[in-house]
Amino acid sequence: MTARIIATARIFPATRALLERAGPVAHPTDDEPWDNATLRGALAEAEAMMAFMTDRVDAELLTAAPKLRVLACALKGADNIDIAACEARGIAVSIVPDLLTSPTAELAIGLAIGLARHIRGGDAAVRADFHGWRPKFYGLGLDGAKVTILGLGRLGRAIAMRLMPFGCHLRGVDPVNDVPGVERMPLEQALQGADLVIAALPLTAETRNLVGASAIALLPKGALLVNIGRGSTVDEMAVAEALQTGQLGGYAADVFAMEDWALPDRPRAIPRALLDHPRSLFTPHLGSATLAARQAIEAEAAFNILAGLGVSVRELSSATA
Repeated sequence: MTARIIATARIFPATRALLERAGPVAHPTDDEPWDNATLRGALAEAEAMMAFMTDRVDAELLTAAPKLRVLACALKGADNIDIAACEARGIAVSIVPDLLTSPTAELAIGLAIGLARHIRGGDAAVRADFHGWRPKFYGLGLDGAKVTILGLGRLGRAIAMRLMPFGCHLRGVDPVNDVPGVERMPLEQALQGADLVIAALPLTAETRNLVGASAIALLPKGALLVNIGRGSTVDEMAVAEALQTGQLGGYAADVFAMEDWALPDRPRAIPRALLDHPRSLFTPHLGSATLAARQAIEAEAAFNILAGLGVSVRELSSATA
């Protein structure tokens, strides 16, 4: 294929129409990303690329993209992008830093309530052989619960603001950021006594496997853990072991270590022990998966591409008229 612009995932028709103001556009037409050979072929003539979660853009891939000069990530972070390699080639890299925050925070609350109130087990019980109320599935209410949020960036702050009306006692772990109404404390102190921990962390060398066996051991027996940031910030094998022993009362996640493409030693699958445990609750990376959010994210990434390719402000304005 020959296209001036490529998107590495299926995009909305409106996104394609916007990008076509700068030239021919190519992208997958179904839910699966291109295989490596197809992607490299598409990159041969591409001047701009819209990247998604499934991509790993490194120096080796860039050898297949001699004309590339704009890389717009339809992502909040760029941990799957080798920024230094892009800079060395003079490729401009952009992200979409904030449009994912609100829907991801909403999902974090949903996962927390789903886990705390045994939604998965209760749903299965109703579908199996339900004869009415029985004295079981007693869980954790958020009113008065001690909730620790790991990471008080945009996402952590948004989660905290949504938890406040529930009457939670909020503690936060962050080396820099403060949030009104959230008591900031060191990791060890914040874990002790926590009923629920929500990990809202970016993936860095410091945060990788931050929630591992030693951290989990500091929690009260039966505490709940939700991961809404990046999969590898939590040691999934340690979580599986803690679920088996009862040290953790439940684990919910929207993100998984297998998705952290930038890590060459990432696992290739979710541990079976996690998938099979009845006190786990998972969603397939749905944090930003509202129609309005995804349309807005793609639109902003498209505008970043158009600006990088030199489309004038007048043209950008008319595109949204």
